[in-house]
Amino acid sequence: MKKIIGCLALCCFFSLSTHAQTNLKSLNQSLRYSRYSRISLKVIPIKTAERTFTLQLLAEKIEENPDFDDYLFSYAVVRDFEQELSDDLLVALDREALKADTDKHYYFEETVEIPESQEQAYVVFRAQDTRQDDTYLYHSDLISPFVVEQPDFGAYFGNDIPFDQNFLNVDESLLFKRQRGVNLHRYYYPQQFPLPLPPMETKSPEIPKQTEVVDEGSFLVNVPVPFDKQGYYFVQSDTSSRTGLLLRTAGKTFPRVATWEEMIEMVAYISTRKEHETLLAAENKKTALDEYWIRMTRDEETAKTLIKEYFRQVEFANILFTDFKEGWMTDRGMVYIIMGPPQEVYFDLDKETWVYLAEDSNSKITFTFARVKTILTPNYYTLNRSRAYQPIWFKTITAWRNGRMVF
Repeated sequence: MKKIIGCLALCCFFSLSTHAQTNLKSLNQSLRYSRYSRISLKVIPIKTAERTFTLQLLAEKIEENPDFDDYLFSYAVVRDFEQELSDDLLVALDREALKADTDKHYYFEETVEIPESQEQAYVVFRAQDTRQDDTYLYHSDLISPFVVEQPDFGAYFGNDIPFDQNFLNVDESLLFKRQRGVNLHRYYYPQQFPLPLPPMETKSPEIPKQTEVVDEGSFLVNVPVPFDKQGYYFVQSDTSSRTGLLLRTAGKTFPRVATWEEMIEMVAYISTRKEHETLLAAENKKTALDEYWIRMTRDEETAKTLIKEYFRQVEFANILFTDFKEGWMTDRGMVYIIMGPPQEVYFDLDKETWVYLAEDSNSKITFTFARVKTILTPNYYTLNRSRAYQPIWFKTITAWRNGRMVF
């Protein structure tokens, strides 16, 4: 049954290009960042033995009342980003493979073993929407130069669904599970970060020389653990290793914006320095912000629409790109807020590339984000900045300030 479904899924998968090789490097993953996606995929690997991994494959239900039969789910494990995704690699996931079907998630769980001779391994999770032939994709490292080692434990919501968000709201709890041992350890970092520099600013940002860290000690697995402070936590099973799980904790309304003060911080991307300093110094933040938007757009109704769309972009950036920084403060979040969702998204081992089609021509604008190796997260990216971005960046900001979005 799985093989038949697998072949059917592959026919859909390769329908757009029957001759060109299809691999992880060539797949356009733009639906991962779309504002209109019907489903959102996530892969969470847990190391259970030296070369064995449990794959938690989650599909978050975004559309209302989805029908499982509208999708063809499958996954594959590849040795690198250039290996062809052939039919013998694809494993179909039918209804019988579901571990759970909740109001918010379809949840599959599979176990894979990587051969000793294989130096790298990546899992590709896909969902084909059979109604309109959209292909949703998500990939994750199992063994790679950017992952020290996968954790041997998992984090879960109260209903035993794996924690698949990039953030946790403060005062919420998670349940942790592992096969060996009864304790985990956590460290808390109350770090505050500056805003990212614009894409055309090529000077290096200041990097804090010291990072404050608070050792919060050990806690029991299989018992709900509250996280009561904003910042980020690093949870480990072995404090002598560099392996762990990053948890960013944010305010109770996150990913939405909660206060006028936060709104003022977030309009820095489309404001002049003088405008932003004036907003920061204003006694009545709400009044100052209202006047700011109306003065820019010169029309109250246009201002209302623009405010809604701008902070909707902020919310999406927070959902998609939060790591140890809130999503809107990351390089990818900044570009996403201003430029909108990219039309094309490609991944390679060491980079992520976004492609935008120019508004008034057939040319393309490309933003390349370099993948940075860090023990905190395998998904930390920084923009390769260039002065060549200045014309399009200023043009897009001018459109925002004139009450118009370019996407």
